[in-house]
Amino acid sequence: MNSDNPHQPLFREPPDFSLVLGGPLYQLWRRTCLAGDSLELLRRRVAAIALLAWLPLLVLSLVEGHFWRGSMALPFFDDIEMNLRLLLALPLLVAAEKIVHQRMLPLMRQFVDRGLIPDAARTQFDAVVNSALRLRNSVTAELLLIASVYGIGVLFVWRTRVALNLESWYGVPLAGRFQLTLAGWWLVGVSLPLFQFLLLRWYWRLWIWARFLWQVSRLKLSFMPLHPDRCGGASFLANVSQAFSPVLLAQGMLLAGMMANRIFHSGAKLITFKLEIFGMIVLLVFIILGPLLVFLPQLAAAKRTGLLEYGILAERYARDFDCKWLRGGASADEMLIGNPDIQSLADMGNSFTVVNEMRSVPFTMQTVIQLAVTILLPVAPLLLTMIPLEELLERLLKMVF
Repeated sequence: MNSDNPHQPLFREPPDFSLVLGGPLYQLWRRTCLAGDSLELLRRRVAAIALLAWLPLLVLSLVEGHFWRGSMALPFFDDIEMNLRLLLALPLLVAAEKIVHQRMLPLMRQFVDRGLIPDAARTQFDAVVNSALRLRNSVTAELLLIASVYGIGVLFVWRTRVALNLESWYGVPLAGRFQLTLAGWWLVGVSLPLFQFLLLRWYWRLWIWARFLWQVSRLKLSFMPLHPDRCGGASFLANVSQAFSPVLLAQGMLLAGMMANRIFHSGAKLITFKLEIFGMIVLLVFIILGPLLVFLPQLAAAKRTGLLEYGILAERYARDFDCKWLRGGASADEMLIGNPDIQSLADMGNSFTVVNEMRSVPFTMQTVIQLAVTILLPVAPLLLTMIPLEELLERLLKMVF
């Protein structure tokens, strides 16, 4: 293929598409032997992240005498939010890369092999893919993320919205100012920026994914109303969206840790966070599934067209069946029992049912519930701050039996 000809498609075959195999951080993983070309060596990356983000905080807290209970109001040992953030949520953000990569790798082939992209739109589709890959590989984007992490994430959001205003292992309020400890300096200089960068990098990728879907939805797609997935052949998009579950779980851990610190160290009650919990669920589920709604107009139009066309076909077949078997059209020696016309009529009815049940969005309520439960899982243990374990188990047993 002559790449100098701008009128030729950029790909002859459906391209492999990945939101994660690119960008400066991916290249850094490879050059430091923390990842292979397809994000192998996951355990090595997780161990390196823990050594860099969490272990120095542990060591410095021990050296400064801020690790054990009784040393101050919030020792490192009791900081649920920070330990959840760095020991569980951070590795999840790293592990999510491999999961999303594996789910998304065959995505482009699904679009093409299922016939959703007509030949006339193939060149435009390839251009959309290349645009997404350029954004994924952008050096400028990741530099801006780093700048926003240090300029906004650490200095403003964490200090004013997350950090507790009490004597802690990372700092002490003195005369209206916050005096950082050695561990605190490592926290705001390395650990927090690393976590926030990886989290914001995921939201940047989700924006690329949403933009890609929107641009694809602008093409004239060929949805099949009779497809047995009841979604015109587009149900695979929901499966890809579920691959982002580790990112949602990490975000849920972040919320649970923040609430736990305030419950155990500031006297807050779980019920006071009901709006935050509900808002987080609605926002995150919409971020994951909302972009799929861009296909609603074309899917709805395909369903209307399918109901019209298959309705006419079904009417013709039913009318012929009626004329033959109820109006005397069948020959005298033709038996009704065992006749293939009966099975054909049933098959026609099943086909029309598939078209009639076609969804206008490529996900189901079950998908919404699964994502919501993923976000809520880290919050569930905090119920024990409101209901004793024995009473909670008793209520669960009553619900089951």
